[in-house]
Amino acid sequence: MDKRLFVWIGLLLTILACSLGVSEPTPTTDLFATLSASTPVGGNPNLTQPAQLFTPIVLGTPVQPTASATSSSSTSQPTDWPPGRIVYTCQTSRSQSTSQICIINTDGTGFRRLTTDDSRQHYFPSLSPDGRSVVYSAFRQGNFYEIYEMNLASGDVKQLTNKLGNLGSPEISPDGKSVIFETSSTNTNKSVVWRMDRNGENADKISRVIGWEPTWAPDGENVLFVSDMDGAVQLFRMRTNGKDLHRVGNLAVGGRADWSPDGQWIVTYGGDPGNREIYIMSNDGLNARAISPAGGNSREPSFSPDGQWVTFSAYYDHLGDAHGCEIYIMRANGTDLRRLTNNDYCDSQPRWGQ
Repeated sequence: MDKRLFVWIGLLLTILACSLGVSEPTPTTDLFATLSASTPVGGNPNLTQPAQLFTPIVLGTPVQPTASATSSSSTSQPTDWPPGRIVYTCQTSRSQSTSQICIINTDGTGFRRLTTDDSRQHYFPSLSPDGRSVVYSAFRQGNFYEIYEMNLASGDVKQLTNKLGNLGSPEISPDGKSVIFETSSTNTNKSVVWRMDRNGENADKISRVIGWEPTWAPDGENVLFVSDMDGAVQLFRMRTNGKDLHRVGNLAVGGRADWSPDGQWIVTYGGDPGNREIYIMSNDGLNARAISPAGGNSREPSFSPDGQWVTFSAYYDHLGDAHGCEIYIMRANGTDLRRLTNNDYCDSQPRWGQ
C-alpha cells in the first residue's frame, strides 16, 4: 500500500481522538466578584459622600475558598448575627486627612459617624468595656495627637491628655479605671507603652522598651503589644507594672492584636506587606495559623464579645486600591465571611465591643 495513504489515515485518527477528548473548562468563581454582588441596604447622610452599606453575604469557606463552595453560598443570606457593635476609622473622602470615627452594628445597620470635625484626623478607636463610650486619638497640632473619650449617648467629648506627644491606640482597662496607649517621641521616632487613670491623670510609661499598639488582657493584669526590640516586629506581653516582659511566639506580625474574652486566644495579622493574613494562636504564641480567606490583604483583627467572631479590615473587593479597605467579620475558625461596609474610601482599624 502507498506509504502516503498510511500517513493520511494516521492524521485522521489523531484529529478524531482530540475532538472526542476536548471539553469546556469549568469556570471558577471569583471571590471578589462574589463579594461585589451583594445588595445595598442603606446609607449615611452625615458623610460628604454617602456610605453604601451592603447586606453581607456568606462565603462559608475556611482559609481557601473553592469555586463550588463560593458559588453555592453566594445567594444565601445569614440569619444569625453576633453580638455587640464595631467602632472603626472611616474616611469621608479618598484622603487620609479626612479620617473620622464611626460605629456600626454587626449586621451592617445602625451606621453612625461619631466625630464631626473635618479639619482633624482621628484614629485608633475602641469601645469602653460597658459599651457606653469610645476612646480615640485625634490630631491637635504638629507633633501632638491627643486622646479623647466620647460618651455615645450624649456625644460629649473629654480631652484626656495634654501635649504628651504623638499618642495612639488608647484602650480602657477591663475594670474601666485605666487607659493604656502608645506615645512616640518626635526626637527619637520611637514608641513606648504608657498607662494613665481613666480621667487622664497619673500618665507614665509602663516600660522603657520600644512598643506600640497595646491591648489589655482580659484579666487586666497584662498587656499585649507590638515591638521590634528583638529585630523582627513581633508580639510581646508584660504586666502593667512593666515586669515579666517576654515575647509571645515567633510570628512576624504587622501590628495590633487582640485577646479573646476568656484570655485563651490571640488574633493578630502577619505576612508580607500587601499580602497580610489574620492569624489566631494560643495565648502563649503557639499553634499560630492563618484563618482569613486568602487574597484580601487582611489586617487589624479584633474579637467579638463572645469570642466566636473576628472583625478586621481587608481589600477583597478592591485589592490593589490604597483606598479600598472595608470592614469584614468572620467566625473565629475562618468561615462565614461577611462584609459590613462598601465605600470609595478606606474603612479600617475596627475594634469590637458591647
